[in-house]
Amino acid sequence: MLKKCSLTLLLVVAAALSVAGQGTQTAPAPFEGKLKSTLMAREMPYRVILPADYSTKPEARFPVVYLLHGLSGHFDNWTDRTKLKEYARAYELIIVTPEGGDGWYTDSVSSPTEKYESYIVQELIPEVEKKFRTLTTRDKRAIAGLSMGGYGSLKFGLKYPDKFVLAGSFSGALGAASFSEKTAGAIGKSIDLIYGPLDGETRKANDIFRIVKGLSPEKIKALPFLYIDCGTEDFLFQNNREYVQLLVEMKIPHEYRELPGVHDWKYWDKQVQEFLRVADRTFGSK
Repeated sequence: MLKKCSLTLLLVVAAALSVAGQGTQTAPAPFEGKLKSTLMAREMPYRVILPADYSTKPEARFPVVYLLHGLSGHFDNWTDRTKLKEYARAYELIIVTPEGGDGWYTDSVSSPTEKYESYIVQELIPEVEKKFRTLTTRDKRAIAGLSMGGYGSLKFGLKYPDKFVLAGSFSGALGAASFSEKTAGAIGKSIDLIYGPLDGETRKANDIFRIVKGLSPEKIKALPFLYIDCGTEDFLFQNNREYVQLLVEMKIPHEYRELPGVHDWKYWDKQVQEFLRVADRTFGSK
């Protein structure tokens, strides 16, 4: 009798575990990609986080979020220094983290093989859409980044509005094109190498303050939605406020948040969660 009861209990427990397991899926490990770039004249690494149900829905296609790292960072920062892989499990979307070096997501005036802007737009996005089951329309593609990457993502949104429905910045170095070694030290020195003289055409073409000021009402209507946040103790806080004030004056749709925080990974770990919620809502996948 005891053996019979024990066997029955084991069967009940096994059945319960089986049912519970049916509702839980383990997300695939991030995909480590390498793209043989013609524009960069070398292999460029990138990382992809796939949805938990990517393998169980072989016919499904998913929206994409591109996340850009900051100065002195690399493509693996987002997955190694935040809980992004854990946060991503809540959403049915693909996340791509490209390598941006210290190139300010711009085609350099001083090096013919440092063309990070053209690389991402002309090579990486097509590569991702070829290798993975992405939704390839503008309304299912977003981009965001921190610091240098925040500047880069807004610039991509402004310069390529046909490619992104949403562009986001966390602690963005939004005045990057006006920085120089004299005004911003080491940060400005890296910018001088990419942009050249302060009065040069490359500076003008990549100054996101200048780009916004030159937009016609028709072009404003075509822009992606802009999401911006910055910590109130961040050294770039005032720069972000000035940019948002310009957006208000130009009547450009956006969302802006000021929160306690400094220029660090604790802040960005928190804010990437919020951006994923905004992206999910924008994509309309829920």
